[in-house]
Amino acid sequence: MPEFDVQQLTEIMSIWGLKVIGAIAILIIGRLVAGSVRKGLRRVMGVRNVDPSLVGFVTTIAYWGIMAFVFIAALAKFGIQTASVVAMLGAAGFAVGMAMQGTLANFASGVMIMVFRPFKTGDFIDAAGVKGSVKEISIFSTTLATPDNVRIIVPNGKLYGDIIRNFNGYETRRVDMTVGIGYGSSMDKAMEIVAGLLAADPRVLPEPAPTVAVAELADSSVNIVVRPWVAAGDYWNFYFDFHKAVKEAFDAAGVEIPFPQRTVHMQRAEA
Repeated sequence: MPEFDVQQLTEIMSIWGLKVIGAIAILIIGRLVAGSVRKGLRRVMGVRNVDPSLVGFVTTIAYWGIMAFVFIAALAKFGIQTASVVAMLGAAGFAVGMAMQGTLANFASGVMIMVFRPFKTGDFIDAAGVKGSVKEISIFSTTLATPDNVRIIVPNGKLYGDIIRNFNGYETRRVDMTVGIGYGSSMDKAMEIVAGLLAADPRVLPEPAPTVAVAELADSSVNIVVRPWVAAGDYWNFYFDFHKAVKEAFDAAGVEIPFPQRTVHMQRAEA
């Protein structure tokens, strides 16, 4: 009888010992693989200059996602039916996903913004019906500051799903302006003055060459379009300075800048 008990115990220990060793091996190998994947993702995302907050989040999700499959595989070594566990986890994930559709959409859009970088912190953008300078980009939302310094927090889902106009997307910008002169003033003289102002301003880029041309014969003025190219950072300063300079130059040269006028004819009623 004692020999039978020892033999039976030996068989049980050999069977379960192999299962325990197999489960431990799966856990060790799985952890090494998950760690390698996490390091690889960090290296690749670091080379692409992905936002550090996104790097940490994605690598953590990837690590624990792999570890979840490793734990399930380890449980399977003991004969535990993992199909029901996977089905339960899938159903729970589906329910959570349905309940958090908006949040997940914002998260996915935040990932896309951080990966493809349609804009970065400091850029002035027009999107989702608002304009402002980008102050902070997070996983779920983006914080903007309007020109009058109002803080606006825009969900990333709404932001990335709309047309994004990035005013700092390129290094140079064209300044589109219109200067009106009176019909009694010389167009050639006015255009010569404008061209001289552009040539004297170091902020105006030589290439592409600025455009100065008559664009319209309006009701009370001859409209001259002025389209120089400047560095993106000089746009607004140049815009304001040029309008002041052209007014002073026109006044000094006697070029009329007209303003809307209306002539009223009055007729005396007969008695």
